[in-house]
Amino acid sequence: MPRKPPLLTLPILGGTHELTISRLKRGDDSFTFHYRIAPPLPESGSEALVLPILEAQDDLGNEYDDRGGAYGTHPDGTCTDGSLSGHPSLHPDASSLRLRITWLRDGKETSYDMTLPVRSSPGDSFPPQG
Repeated sequence: MPRKPPLLTLPILGGTHELTISRLKRGDDSFTFHYRIAPPLPESGSEALVLPILEAQDDLGNEYDDRGGAYGTHPDGTCTDGSLSGHPSLHPDASSLRLRITWLRDGKETSYDMTLPVRSSPGDSFPPQG
């Protein structure tokens, strides 16, 4: 089965890493997007720990709160796989979601703005999973 194309790919952290957002999933009370970063981020306990913070707003003007996330090094060691969630669930009439992800690293903040398309039904994933 062919891989789905990513929703978004962009350089981050001064161009030393690449962020790829692969999926956006709507839930009943939240939404979650899944991402990959290459090369991998430092592991927890490292001095250079990198933490993401999410801000989000849809094209209708609704704002969403950061609900946290998780990440870890992929088993093959080549990248970091992670997810971030926002709350509440996306408005059913929203067609796009503007994200700002701020990465905290060594006491410095670096923010990136991006826009993702969204689906209209709870439980839907974009791109569709099959």
